[in-house]
Amino acid sequence: MDNDTLNSLEAAYQQAPSAELAKILIIALIEKNEVDRVRLYLDSLPRPLDNQDALSIGEKLMAAKEFMLAENLFDRNQPEQAKLLIACLVALNKEDEAKQIYTELVKKSPELEDKELEQTFNLNENKSEKPKLRVVEKVEQSNVTDLRRYQDSVTTFKDVVGLEAIKKQINKKIILPFQKPSLFQRFKKKVGGGVLLYGPPGCGKTLLARATAGECSAAFYNIEISDVLDMYIGESEQKLHAIFEKARSESPSVLFFDELEALAGKREHTRNSSTSNIVSQFLSELDGFSQNNEGVLVLASTNVPWAIDSAFLRPGRFDRMFFVPPPDRVARQGILEHHMAERPAKGGIDYQSMAAKTGGFSGADLFNLVEMASDEAIDESIETGADVDIGFEHFKSALSECNPTTTEWLTTARNYARYANDGGRYNDVLNFLNKHGK
Repeated sequence: MDNDTLNSLEAAYQQAPSAELAKILIIALIEKNEVDRVRLYLDSLPRPLDNQDALSIGEKLMAAKEFMLAENLFDRNQPEQAKLLIACLVALNKEDEAKQIYTELVKKSPELEDKELEQTFNLNENKSEKPKLRVVEKVEQSNVTDLRRYQDSVTTFKDVVGLEAIKKQINKKIILPFQKPSLFQRFKKKVGGGVLLYGPPGCGKTLLARATAGECSAAFYNIEISDVLDMYIGESEQKLHAIFEKARSESPSVLFFDELEALAGKREHTRNSSTSNIVSQFLSELDGFSQNNEGVLVLASTNVPWAIDSAFLRPGRFDRMFFVPPPDRVARQGILEHHMAERPAKGGIDYQSMAAKTGGFSGADLFNLVEMASDEAIDESIETGADVDIGFEHFKSALSECNPTTTEWLTTARNYARYANDGGRYNDVLNFLNKHGK
């Protein structure tokens, strides 16, 4: 990173401090051997650190011989971090503490035993026998390929309040190829592909994915991350391959991966080779030489698109990215009315006024506002001993205790959109921020 970019990022951090920006600055400063300035940003990091962040930052600090700074980053309860913490303590001549942590680590995870450390801590003479291996039955592959257990209900765009612009784009670029395949085949356009939805939490990415599947008249399979990741080497890749193979055999189908960064995170930020293998397998399934994904639409969502490996974002993979913003005023009013449709309500609730006062609220925030207004009405019913319907006064009371949860995300996204907008990837975010004055 050149000095001009670094200075721009530091200026952005001064205006709007964030943990994500602090991590970028810390890594850049370590690489420039300006470790003294790193201390300015370490305090901004949350504790405990995300495992991947702790490993990537900690290893760079250790390479720079800054063992005291690295020591404070690691969590002794995380095996990979504990191994690095032990190395730091040994380098700082704190062998007694290192020995204690190593003993606890090996007791929990015998496979992490290290012969050199055993000799360093004089533990060989105290060992009478090796721990026995525990035999665990392997998961049957047929259980993985039964996509019916992943199948989720679909809906249509009628149930998605707001987001008119993005629904129009999805209809044009995704739904029409499914509805009129012969027209697109004439122009050598394939049906399917990869689409990435990104934006603040709670703004309707999953609902939009289900609605897209419903509009396409395709089966919708919501793949959970826990159904792919496996503790045994090679199993995660096999599960991922089995899921894609089954979807290909049952096309038209839609595979939906929520929290995509768990399976497609940047490989340079991981120390674990198995994670890199999963990323490579995922890339191969999307457009591998021997794969034919005709009729298979791969939808994914993430709150941190900047954490996705860049290889996923090139044309032919997740080449279409849609920003799912917080709802506008009209959509906020529609969401409030939708959530109040089957609740007892008094006349005279000014939904238009409430929508005007809830700028920056996500769909989830608005649902929470309705829930809190319901709680206010329930409390009044208990106090008076009579049935009380939800009124405008309950909404005003609830609003005084609610705050939008999208602000932090938009602040972080603004920094990426301004200073790391490769190829205009985050232009939609910039346009949204410019329009709404954030």
